[in-house]
Amino acid sequence: MDIYWKYETRPHCESPGSCTPTEHLRHQKSMFKSQRNALLIASALLFYWLLFTVTRLVVQIEQLNQRVEKLKNQD
Repeated sequence: MDIYWKYETRPHCESPGSCTPTEHLRHQKSMFKSQRNALLIASALLFYWLLFTVTRLVVQIEQLNQRVEKLKNQD
């Protein structure tokens, strides 16, 4: 959302003297930070999902191993 807002409110320079190089640089830095933050959030979500999935699989494997041991003990 922040990236969209910054894109929509960026300075528009129709003539060469309407925007200063400082304004352009400040806007570019702001856009870069927003994109970096979005990438960090996406990476964190992906890492969380991966961690959750692996943990769930490990728990399922442990449960299956316990069932196998229980069946072996019954025989």
